[in-house]
Formats: sequence, C-alpha cells, structure tokens
Amino acid sequence: MPATTPFADQRPGTSGLRKRVSVFRQPHYLENFVQAILTVAALPPDATLVVGGDGRFHNREAIQVILRMAAANGVARCVVGRDGLLSTPAASHLIRRHAQGGIILSASHNPGGPDGDFGIKYNVANGGPAPESVTEAIAATAATLTDYAIIGAPDVDLSAIGLHRVGEMTVEVIDPVAEYATLMASLVDMPRIRALFASGFRMRFDAMHAITGPYAVELLERRLGAPAGTVINAVPREDFGGGHPDPNLTYATELVDELFGGDAPDFGAASDGDGDRNMILGRRFFVTPS
Repeated sequence: MPATTPFADQRPGTSGLRKRVSVFRQPHYLENFVQAILTVAALPPDATLVVGGDGRFHNREAIQVILRMAAANGVARCVVGRDGLLSTPAASHLIRRHAQGGIILSASHNPGGPDGDFGIKYNVANGGPAPESVTEAIAATAATLTDYAIIGAPDVDLSAIGLHRVGEMTVEVIDPVAEYATLMASLVDMPRIRALFASGFRMRFDAMHAITGPYAVELLERRLGAPAGTVINAVPREDFGGGHPDPNLTYATELVDELFGGDAPDFGAASDGDGDRNMILGRRFFVTPS
C-alpha cells in the first residue's frame, strides 16, 4: 500500500470535488480521494460499482486508477461506459439497476482540457449524489489517510465492449447509450414524437461537444426520426471543442444565433458537460435554463 500524506482541500459537496486538472494530477491526489470514497462506501464483497464520466481531459487516465484501486479494495465488479463515457443521468440509471454505488468523473459545466477543470463525485445506491453525511465522512477520511490500496495491472481497453479482468475484479465495458435509450422509450411516447418529426417539426440540439451528443443522436435522429444534423457538436471532446459546456445564452451562441435567425427551427435545446442541466429555446424566444 503506497504511503501518502493527506491533502487539506479534499472536501466534496453534493456535486463532488472539483479542481483544476493540474491539482488532480499531483502525486497521490486522485488516489487519496478515491481511497476516501471507497473506505466510506464500505461496499459489500459482491458489490458492483459504476464508473464513467463526461469525457473531459484526464477522464480515461483517472478511470484506470479507479479500477486498480477498486480491485485492491475488494470490489467484485465494475461497470464502465465504453471509452469511459457516461452521462450523469445514465450513470444514475445504471446504479439503480445494477450497482451499489458509482464514481462519476465530471466538473459539470466547467471548461475542460489540460488547463481546465476536473471533478469526481460519489453517487449512492439510489442513483443520487452522496448525502452530506457521506460527503463529510469522505472529507474526514481524506484528511487522515496515510496510505491507499492499489494493485498493479495493465490498463483496461475501454474501447472494447465486454468483460475484462483487473486482478480478481470483473470489469464490464458497456455501450453507454443503449440502456439509457431503452429507459427513455419506457418513459415517453416515442411514436407520438416520431410522428411530430415526420410532420415537419424542426429542432436543433447542441450537445456542446460534451457527453450528451451520442445520446441525442441515438434518441433524436435514430429512434425518433429527426433529420441527420439535428444534433450539432455531437462528438464528445476532451476540451469540449475549446468551448465552455454551459448551456446558456452566452456560451451556446451557435444555437442561439440559429434560433433567433430568419429561418429558425421550431425548437432548440442544449445540455451541459455531463448532461444534467439544459437550456430550452423556442423560435426567436428564450424559454429557460435548468
């Protein structure tokens, strides 16, 4: 077990711990916080842990560390989104269905890239953020750590869907979109929305090069029949394409310009880095951020 010294600034809120990438890349910084999470979570021997994030810079590297630490801490199984990607709502759904907790890597609407922000939070078995009693226990544990548990193991190929091993732990890499899309089909009237698009209804969705791009393409364009190109900035990028994934009138300017233009579509929307806040626009009017 590597020796370490505690960091004084590892106090998470309900949105987790958010710092500059350079802070998380300090020796032992990420490991200390992950160990505090795993110690406080005290998962049972047969537990499943969901792991994934919004794809920002340092996401993949952090996941490899988390997997090796989960194995060292006796976690039986981890479920990881392909390429390390999971929106926060999709991770919550997976936790509720399959797991006892989840580690989500996101700094929400904060900028990404090597000079941007990184974040990590723990969601409990109900799929929601850890309550204050848990975050306070994590902070107290992080402040007193002298070592952490990690095994030596090759990196998992996060691009390969299927089963992998990290020590004695099973790692299942899954399609990050499929199960969530199935959930959406059970919650909303998909045929009716498909008919709306078929009638000529026009929409534009700006994923802001963040996590919701693949979800929006699958749901809007493939399952609901919206024309190709309805979703813009659909490919998640480590730096969000150099943009700021905060869906508001200041940062979603491409979408705003189109919705206030001469040939505006009927409806517009954008979402943030990890997919849990949005902005809605009508044709030439602003509805709401959320």
